[in-house]
Amino acid sequence: MSEFWLISAPGDKENLQALERMNTVTSKSNLSYNTKFTIPDFKVGTLDSLVGLSDELGKLDIFAESLIKRMAQSVVEVMEDAKGKVQENLLANGADLTSFVTHFEWDMAKYPAKQPLVSIADTLTKQLAQIETDLKSRTAAYSALKTNLENLEKKSTGNLFTRTLSDIVSKEDFVLDSEYLITLLVIVPKPSYAQWQKTYESLSDMVVPRSTKLIAEDNEGGLFTVTLFRKVIDDFKTKAKENKFTVREFYYDEKEIKREREEMTRLLSDKKQQYQTSCVALKKGSSTFPDHKVKVTPLGNPDRPAAGQNDRERESEGEGEGPLLRWLKVNFSEAFIAWIHIKALRVFVESVLRYGLPVNFQAVLLQPHKKSSTKRLREVLNSVFRHLDEVAAASILDASVEIPGLQLSNQDYFPYVYFHIDLGLLD
Repeated sequence: MSEFWLISAPGDKENLQALERMNTVTSKSNLSYNTKFTIPDFKVGTLDSLVGLSDELGKLDIFAESLIKRMAQSVVEVMEDAKGKVQENLLANGADLTSFVTHFEWDMAKYPAKQPLVSIADTLTKQLAQIETDLKSRTAAYSALKTNLENLEKKSTGNLFTRTLSDIVSKEDFVLDSEYLITLLVIVPKPSYAQWQKTYESLSDMVVPRSTKLIAEDNEGGLFTVTLFRKVIDDFKTKAKENKFTVREFYYDEKEIKREREEMTRLLSDKKQQYQTSCVALKKGSSTFPDHKVKVTPLGNPDRPAAGQNDRERESEGEGEGPLLRWLKVNFSEAFIAWIHIKALRVFVESVLRYGLPVNFQAVLLQPHKKSSTKRLREVLNSVFRHLDEVAAASILDASVEIPGLQLSNQDYFPYVYFHIDLGLLD
Protein backbone atom coordinates (compact mmCIF):
# COMPACT_ATOMS: atom_id res chain seq x y z
CA MET A 1 0.00 0.00 0.00
CA SER A 2 1.06 3.60 -0.56
CA GLU A 3 -0.40 4.67 2.78
CA PHE A 4 1.39 5.44 6.04
CA TRP A 5 0.24 6.30 9.56
CA LEU A 6 2.57 8.52 11.56
CA ILE A 7 1.83 8.33 15.29
CA SER A 8 3.53 9.25 18.54
CA ALA A 9 3.15 8.23 22.16
CA PRO A 10 4.82 9.45 25.35
CA GLY A 11 8.31 8.08 25.88
CA ASP A 12 7.86 6.91 29.45
CA LYS A 13 8.25 3.26 30.42
CA GLU A 14 4.52 2.48 30.32
CA ASN A 15 4.06 3.83 26.81
CA LEU A 16 7.26 2.31 25.46
CA GLN A 17 5.85 -1.02 26.65
CA ALA A 18 2.59 -0.14 24.88
CA LEU A 19 4.54 0.50 21.68
CA GLU A 20 6.20 -2.88 22.04
CA ARG A 21 2.78 -4.53 22.48
CA MET A 22 1.57 -2.71 19.39
CA ASN A 23 4.56 -3.93 17.38
CA THR A 24 4.03 -7.49 18.56
CA VAL A 25 0.30 -7.55 17.77
CA THR A 26 0.57 -5.85 14.38
CA SER A 27 3.46 -8.10 13.39
CA LYS A 28 1.78 -11.36 14.42
CA SER A 29 -1.49 -10.32 12.78
CA ASN A 30 0.31 -9.08 9.66
CA LEU A 31 -1.44 -5.71 9.98
CA SER A 32 1.41 -3.31 9.34
CA TYR A 33 5.12 -2.79 8.96
CA ASN A 34 6.38 -0.47 11.70
CA THR A 35 9.57 1.60 11.91
CA LYS A 36 10.83 4.32 14.24
CA PHE A 37 10.45 7.84 12.88
CA THR A 38 13.32 9.95 14.18
CA ILE A 39 12.64 13.60 14.97
CA PRO A 40 15.34 16.02 16.21
CA ASP A 41 15.29 17.87 19.52
CA PHE A 42 13.85 21.22 18.52
CA LYS A 43 13.63 24.46 20.46
CA VAL A 44 10.20 24.32 22.03
CA GLY A 45 9.55 28.03 22.62
CA THR A 46 6.35 29.01 24.41
CA LEU A 47 3.19 26.94 24.46
CA ASP A 48 1.29 29.89 22.97
CA SER A 49 3.63 29.93 19.99
CA LEU A 50 3.16 26.16 19.57
CA VAL A 51 -0.63 26.57 19.47
CA GLY A 52 -0.36 29.16 16.69
CA LEU A 53 2.24 27.08 14.87
CA SER A 54 0.00 24.02 15.06
CA ASP A 55 -2.65 25.81 13.03
CA GLU A 56 -0.14 27.17 10.49
CA LEU A 57 1.50 23.78 10.00
CA GLY A 58 -1.90 22.21 9.40
CA LYS A 59 -2.54 24.64 6.54
CA LEU A 60 1.00 24.21 5.21
CA ASP A 61 0.60 20.42 5.25
CA ILE A 62 -2.52 20.65 3.07
CA PHE A 63 -0.83 23.10 0.70
CA ALA A 64 2.29 20.95 0.34
CA GLU A 65 0.28 17.80 -0.40
CA SER A 66 -1.80 19.65 -2.99
CA LEU A 67 1.35 21.03 -4.61
CA ILE A 68 3.11 17.69 -5.00
CA LYS A 69 -0.07 16.14 -6.43
CA ARG A 70 -0.25 18.93 -9.00
CA MET A 71 3.41 18.41 -9.84
CA ALA A 72 2.90 14.67 -10.20
CA GLN A 73 0.01 15.34 -12.57
CA SER A 74 2.18 17.75 -14.55
CA VAL A 75 4.77 14.99 -14.99
CA VAL A 76 1.99 12.77 -16.35
CA GLU A 77 0.97 15.45 -18.84
CA VAL A 78 4.51 16.15 -20.00
CA MET A 79 5.33 12.43 -20.30
CA GLU A 80 2.18 11.75 -22.30
CA ASP A 81 3.95 9.28 -24.60
CA ALA A 82 5.67 7.42 -21.76
CA LYS A 83 3.08 7.28 -18.97
CA GLY A 84 4.31 3.86 -17.89
CA LYS A 85 7.55 5.48 -16.76
CA VAL A 86 5.98 8.25 -14.65
CA GLN A 87 6.44 6.57 -11.28
CA GLU A 88 10.15 6.03 -11.80
CA ASN A 89 10.49 9.79 -12.30
CA LEU A 90 8.67 10.68 -9.07
CA LEU A 91 11.56 10.35 -6.66
CA ALA A 92 12.70 12.03 -3.45
CA ASN A 93 16.42 12.64 -3.21
CA GLY A 94 16.99 9.87 -5.77
CA ALA A 95 14.96 7.26 -3.86
CA ASP A 96 11.44 5.99 -4.42
CA LEU A 97 8.90 7.70 -2.18
CA THR A 98 8.22 4.72 0.07
CA SER A 99 11.95 4.23 0.77
CA PHE A 100 12.40 7.93 1.49
CA VAL A 101 9.54 7.97 4.01
CA THR A 102 10.56 4.75 5.77
CA HIS A 103 14.22 5.89 6.01
CA PHE A 104 13.48 9.55 6.75
CA GLU A 105 16.26 11.62 8.28
CA TRP A 106 15.88 15.29 9.15
CA ASP A 107 17.94 17.52 6.83
CA MET A 108 20.00 19.58 9.25
CA ALA A 109 21.68 21.54 6.44
CA LYS A 110 18.43 22.84 4.95
CA TYR A 111 16.45 23.14 8.14
CA PRO A 112 18.78 23.58 11.16
CA ALA A 113 17.10 22.12 14.22
CA LYS A 114 18.64 24.82 16.45
CA GLN A 115 16.53 27.47 14.76
CA PRO A 116 13.18 28.42 16.29
CA LEU A 117 10.32 26.25 15.02
CA VAL A 118 8.64 29.32 13.52
CA SER A 119 11.74 30.04 11.44
CA ILE A 120 11.88 26.47 10.14
CA ALA A 121 8.20 26.63 9.22
CA ASP A 122 8.77 29.97 7.50
CA THR A 123 11.64 28.51 5.44
CA LEU A 124 9.44 25.62 4.34
CA THR A 125 6.59 27.98 3.48
CA LYS A 126 8.77 30.23 1.31
CA GLN A 127 10.36 27.25 -0.42
CA LEU A 128 7.01 25.71 -1.36
CA ALA A 129 5.53 29.08 -2.37
CA GLN A 130 8.42 29.66 -4.78
CA ILE A 131 8.03 26.19 -6.28
CA GLU A 132 4.31 26.81 -6.79
CA THR A 133 4.97 30.18 -8.47
CA ASP A 134 7.47 28.59 -10.85
CA LEU A 135 5.15 25.64 -11.49
CA LYS A 136 2.30 27.94 -12.51
CA SER A 137 4.40 29.92 -14.97
CA ARG A 138 6.11 26.87 -16.49
CA THR A 139 2.96 24.78 -16.87
CA ALA A 140 1.00 27.74 -18.26
CA ALA A 141 3.63 28.25 -20.96
CA TYR A 142 3.64 24.52 -21.75
CA SER A 143 -0.17 24.38 -21.89
CA ALA A 144 -0.29 27.35 -24.27
CA LEU A 145 2.29 25.72 -26.51
CA LYS A 146 0.42 22.42 -26.45
CA THR A 147 -2.91 24.13 -27.23
CA ASN A 148 -1.44 25.97 -30.20
CA LEU A 149 0.05 22.75 -31.49
CA GLU A 150 -3.22 20.86 -31.06
CA ASN A 151 -5.06 23.59 -32.95
CA LEU A 152 -2.65 23.18 -35.84
CA GLU A 153 -2.97 19.41 -35.62
CA LYS A 154 -6.75 19.66 -35.87
CA LYS A 155 -6.32 21.37 -39.21
CA SER A 156 -4.69 18.18 -40.49
CA THR A 157 -7.59 15.95 -39.44
CA GLY A 158 -11.12 15.63 -40.68
CA ASN A 159 -12.37 15.35 -44.24
CA LEU A 160 -11.69 17.34 -47.39
CA PHE A 161 -14.33 19.90 -46.44
CA THR A 162 -12.62 21.02 -43.23
CA ARG A 163 -8.96 20.03 -43.15
CA THR A 164 -6.05 22.13 -44.31
CA LEU A 165 -4.98 21.49 -47.87
CA SER A 166 -1.48 22.88 -47.61
CA ASP A 167 0.06 19.43 -47.15
CA ILE A 168 -1.98 17.94 -50.02
CA VAL A 169 -1.64 20.36 -52.90
CA SER A 170 1.53 21.49 -54.62
CA LYS A 171 2.52 24.42 -56.78
CA GLU A 172 2.23 22.28 -59.91
CA ASP A 173 -1.52 21.79 -59.32
CA PHE A 174 -2.30 25.47 -60.00
CA VAL A 175 -2.13 28.08 -62.71
CA LEU A 176 -0.38 30.91 -60.90
CA ASP A 177 0.41 34.53 -61.67
CA SER A 178 -2.12 34.71 -64.51
CA GLU A 179 -4.15 37.85 -65.08
CA TYR A 180 -7.06 35.93 -66.60
CA LEU A 181 -6.94 32.29 -65.44
CA ILE A 182 -7.40 30.74 -61.99
CA THR A 183 -7.43 27.19 -60.64
CA LEU A 184 -10.17 26.18 -58.24
CA LEU A 185 -10.43 23.09 -56.02
CA VAL A 186 -13.70 21.18 -56.13
CA ILE A 187 -14.85 18.37 -53.83
CA VAL A 188 -16.81 15.73 -55.72
CA PRO A 189 -18.67 12.86 -54.00
CA LYS A 190 -17.28 9.47 -55.04
CA PRO A 191 -20.50 8.32 -56.77
CA SER A 192 -20.39 11.52 -58.87
CA TYR A 193 -16.91 11.15 -60.36
CA ALA A 194 -18.26 10.19 -63.79
CA GLN A 195 -20.79 13.00 -63.75
CA TRP A 196 -18.05 15.50 -62.90
CA GLN A 197 -15.88 14.37 -65.79
CA LYS A 198 -18.81 14.70 -68.23
CA THR A 199 -20.15 18.06 -67.05
CA TYR A 200 -17.40 20.22 -65.50
CA GLU A 201 -16.45 21.86 -68.83
CA SER A 202 -20.06 22.93 -69.45
CA LEU A 203 -20.91 24.14 -65.95
CA SER A 204 -19.98 27.65 -67.12
CA ASP A 205 -18.48 29.45 -70.04
CA MET A 206 -14.74 29.82 -70.27
CA VAL A 207 -13.74 26.60 -68.45
CA VAL A 208 -10.43 25.31 -69.78
CA PRO A 209 -11.00 21.90 -71.45
CA ARG A 210 -9.29 18.85 -69.92
CA SER A 211 -8.06 21.00 -66.99
CA THR A 212 -9.40 18.79 -64.18
CA LYS A 213 -7.22 16.45 -62.17
CA LEU A 214 -7.93 14.30 -59.10
CA ILE A 215 -5.22 15.16 -56.59
CA ALA A 216 -6.52 13.62 -53.33
CA GLU A 217 -9.44 11.68 -51.94
CA ASP A 218 -10.87 10.51 -48.66
CA ASN A 219 -13.67 8.11 -47.71
CA GLU A 220 -16.37 10.44 -48.99
CA GLY A 221 -15.04 12.01 -52.15
CA GLY A 222 -12.20 13.44 -54.16
CA LEU A 223 -10.49 16.78 -54.54
CA PHE A 224 -10.33 17.89 -58.19
CA THR A 225 -8.66 20.89 -59.76
CA VAL A 226 -10.32 22.87 -62.54
CA THR A 227 -8.99 25.92 -64.38
CA LEU A 228 -11.22 28.69 -65.74
CA PHE A 229 -11.32 32.41 -66.45
CA ARG A 230 -11.50 34.61 -63.36
CA LYS A 231 -14.57 36.49 -64.54
CA VAL A 232 -16.79 33.39 -64.47
CA ILE A 233 -15.86 32.24 -60.94
CA ASP A 234 -19.20 33.18 -59.37
CA ASP A 235 -21.22 31.57 -62.15
CA PHE A 236 -19.16 28.39 -61.96
CA LYS A 237 -19.58 28.16 -58.17
CA THR A 238 -23.36 28.53 -58.49
CA LYS A 239 -23.63 25.82 -61.15
CA ALA A 240 -21.29 23.51 -59.25
CA LYS A 241 -23.42 23.84 -56.11
CA GLU A 242 -26.55 22.97 -58.11
CA ASN A 243 -24.84 19.74 -59.15
CA LYS A 244 -23.71 18.97 -55.58
CA PHE A 245 -20.07 19.79 -56.28
CA THR A 246 -18.41 21.91 -53.59
CA VAL A 247 -15.80 24.54 -54.39
CA ARG A 248 -13.26 24.80 -51.55
CA GLU A 249 -12.23 28.37 -50.83
CA PHE A 250 -8.52 27.90 -51.28
CA TYR A 251 -6.01 30.01 -53.15
CA TYR A 252 -2.45 28.83 -53.35
CA ASP A 253 -0.18 31.16 -51.38
CA GLU A 254 3.32 29.81 -51.12
CA LYS A 255 4.28 32.24 -48.35
CA GLU A 256 1.25 31.32 -46.23
CA ILE A 257 1.84 27.60 -46.70
CA LYS A 258 5.50 28.02 -45.75
CA ARG A 259 4.52 30.07 -42.69
CA GLU A 260 2.06 27.38 -41.54
CA ARG A 261 4.63 24.62 -41.95
CA GLU A 262 7.28 26.63 -40.13
CA GLU A 263 4.86 27.34 -37.28
CA MET A 264 4.13 23.63 -36.94
CA THR A 265 7.85 22.82 -36.97
CA ARG A 266 8.57 25.49 -34.39
CA LEU A 267 5.83 24.32 -32.03
CA LEU A 268 6.92 20.71 -32.39
CA SER A 269 10.49 21.71 -31.65
CA ASP A 270 9.48 23.78 -28.61
CA LYS A 271 7.34 20.96 -27.25
CA LYS A 272 10.04 18.40 -27.87
CA GLN A 273 12.54 20.57 -26.02
CA GLN A 274 10.33 20.46 -22.94
CA TYR A 275 10.13 16.68 -23.03
CA GLN A 276 12.03 14.72 -25.68
CA THR A 277 9.69 11.96 -26.85
CA SER A 278 10.56 8.96 -28.93
CA CYS A 279 9.73 9.35 -32.60
CA VAL A 280 9.05 5.62 -32.72
CA ALA A 281 6.10 6.23 -30.40
CA LEU A 282 4.90 9.07 -32.61
CA LYS A 283 4.98 6.92 -35.71
CA LYS A 284 2.97 4.20 -34.00
CA GLY A 285 0.31 6.74 -33.05
CA SER A 286 0.45 8.53 -29.74
CA SER A 287 -1.89 10.64 -27.66
CA THR A 288 -0.01 13.71 -28.81
CA PHE A 289 -0.34 12.97 -32.50
CA PRO A 290 -3.25 10.54 -32.89
CA ASP A 291 -3.78 8.78 -36.18
CA HIS A 292 -6.10 10.78 -38.40
CA LYS A 293 -9.61 9.42 -38.52
CA VAL A 294 -9.81 10.23 -42.21
CA LYS A 295 -6.90 9.33 -44.45
CA VAL A 296 -6.41 11.61 -47.43
CA THR A 297 -4.36 10.11 -50.24
CA PRO A 298 -2.64 12.44 -52.72
CA LEU A 299 -2.61 11.18 -56.27
CA GLY A 300 -0.44 11.67 -59.32
CA ASN A 301 2.76 12.74 -57.56
CA PRO A 302 4.80 9.92 -55.99
CA ASP A 303 7.18 12.43 -54.39
CA ARG A 304 4.44 14.19 -52.48
CA PRO A 305 4.12 12.98 -48.84
CA ALA A 306 0.83 11.42 -47.79
CA ALA A 307 -1.49 13.52 -45.66
CA GLY A 308 -0.61 13.22 -42.02
CA GLN A 309 2.99 12.48 -42.92
CA ASN A 310 5.02 15.57 -42.27
CA ASP A 311 8.23 16.75 -40.68
CA ARG A 312 7.40 15.23 -37.31
CA GLU A 313 7.46 11.72 -38.81
CA ARG A 314 10.78 12.33 -40.43
CA GLU A 315 12.52 13.63 -37.32
CA SER A 316 15.63 11.78 -36.28
CA GLU A 317 14.96 9.22 -33.59
CA GLY A 318 16.18 9.71 -30.06
CA GLU A 319 15.15 10.07 -26.46
CA GLY A 320 16.13 12.45 -23.70
CA GLU A 321 14.79 14.93 -21.20
CA GLY A 322 13.84 18.53 -21.75
CA PRO A 323 14.11 21.38 -19.23
CA LEU A 324 10.47 21.21 -18.09
CA LEU A 325 10.66 17.52 -17.18
CA ARG A 326 14.01 18.03 -15.47
CA TRP A 327 12.61 20.98 -13.50
CA LEU A 328 9.54 18.96 -12.48
CA LYS A 329 11.64 16.02 -11.30
CA VAL A 330 14.02 18.18 -9.25
CA ASN A 331 11.33 20.35 -7.69
CA PHE A 332 8.92 17.47 -7.09
CA SER A 333 11.70 15.93 -5.03
CA GLU A 334 12.24 19.20 -3.14
CA ALA A 335 8.52 19.67 -2.48
CA PHE A 336 8.03 16.07 -1.35
CA ILE A 337 11.01 16.24 1.01
CA ALA A 338 9.62 19.51 2.43
CA TRP A 339 6.22 17.84 2.91
CA ILE A 340 7.63 14.99 5.00
CA HIS A 341 9.61 17.51 7.06
CA ILE A 342 6.32 19.32 7.71
CA LYS A 343 4.82 16.03 8.91
CA ALA A 344 7.76 15.62 11.28
CA LEU A 345 7.29 19.17 12.60
CA ARG A 346 3.59 18.54 13.16
CA VAL A 347 4.31 15.36 15.11
CA PHE A 348 6.74 17.27 17.33
CA VAL A 349 4.41 20.23 17.93
CA GLU A 350 1.30 18.13 18.56
CA SER A 351 3.20 15.72 20.82
CA VAL A 352 4.47 18.57 23.00
CA LEU A 353 0.99 20.13 23.14
CA ARG A 354 -0.67 16.83 24.01
CA TYR A 355 1.93 15.14 26.23
CA GLY A 356 3.48 18.26 27.80
CA LEU A 357 7.00 19.10 28.92
CA PRO A 358 9.72 18.03 29.18
CA VAL A 359 9.76 16.76 25.60
CA ASN A 360 9.62 12.96 25.72
CA PHE A 361 7.80 11.00 23.06
CA GLN A 362 8.44 8.28 20.49
CA ALA A 363 7.23 8.62 16.86
CA VAL A 364 6.47 5.50 14.85
CA LEU A 365 5.69 5.08 11.16
CA LEU A 366 3.18 2.35 10.32
CA GLN A 367 2.58 1.05 6.82
CA PRO A 368 -0.69 -0.95 6.69
CA HIS A 369 -0.21 -4.11 4.66
CA LYS A 370 -3.58 -3.88 2.92
CA LYS A 371 -6.67 -1.70 2.87
CA SER A 372 -8.84 -4.33 4.50
CA SER A 373 -6.59 -4.39 7.58
CA THR A 374 -6.84 -0.68 8.44
CA LYS A 375 -9.98 -1.04 10.56
CA ARG A 376 -8.41 -3.81 12.64
CA LEU A 377 -5.17 -1.82 12.91
CA ARG A 378 -7.08 1.20 14.21
CA GLU A 379 -8.79 -0.99 16.83
CA VAL A 380 -5.43 -2.35 17.99
CA LEU A 381 -3.94 1.15 18.34
CA ASN A 382 -6.99 2.49 20.16
CA SER A 383 -6.92 -0.44 22.56
CA VAL A 384 -3.18 -0.24 23.25
CA PHE A 385 -3.22 3.52 23.85
CA ARG A 386 -6.67 3.83 25.42
CA HIS A 387 -5.11 4.96 28.69
CA LEU A 388 -3.90 8.19 27.02
CA ASP A 389 -7.48 9.49 26.80
CA GLU A 390 -9.81 7.50 29.04
CA VAL A 391 -12.65 10.02 28.69
CA ALA A 392 -12.79 9.80 24.89
CA ALA A 393 -12.37 6.03 25.05
CA ALA A 394 -15.29 5.74 27.44
CA SER A 395 -17.51 7.81 25.15
CA ILE A 396 -16.95 5.30 22.36
CA LEU A 397 -16.80 2.02 24.25
CA ASP A 398 -19.82 2.85 26.41
CA ALA A 399 -22.59 4.26 24.23
CA SER A 400 -24.65 5.06 27.33
CA VAL A 401 -22.11 7.65 28.47
CA GLU A 402 -22.90 11.07 27.06
CA ILE A 403 -20.35 13.87 27.29
CA PRO A 404 -21.66 17.32 26.24
CA GLY A 405 -19.98 18.57 23.07
CA LEU A 406 -18.08 15.32 22.51
CA GLN A 407 -19.31 13.18 19.64
CA LEU A 408 -16.72 10.69 18.45
CA SER A 409 -16.83 7.67 16.20
CA ASN A 410 -14.20 4.94 16.24
CA GLN A 411 -12.75 6.52 13.08
CA ASP A 412 -12.35 9.90 14.82
CA TYR A 413 -10.87 8.54 18.02
CA PHE A 414 -7.11 9.10 18.33
CA PRO A 415 -5.83 8.92 21.93
CA TYR A 416 -2.35 9.30 20.41
CA VAL A 417 -0.92 11.86 17.98
CA TYR A 418 -1.81 10.70 14.47
CA PHE A 419 -1.09 11.90 10.92
CA HIS A 420 -1.81 10.28 7.60
CA ILE A 421 0.60 10.12 4.63
CA ASP A 422 -0.85 9.04 1.29
CA LEU A 423 1.64 8.39 -1.51
CA GLY A 424 -1.07 7.61 -4.07
CA LEU A 425 -0.31 10.91 -5.79
CA LEU A 426 -1.64 9.79 -9.18
CA ASP A 427 -4.88 8.21 -7.93
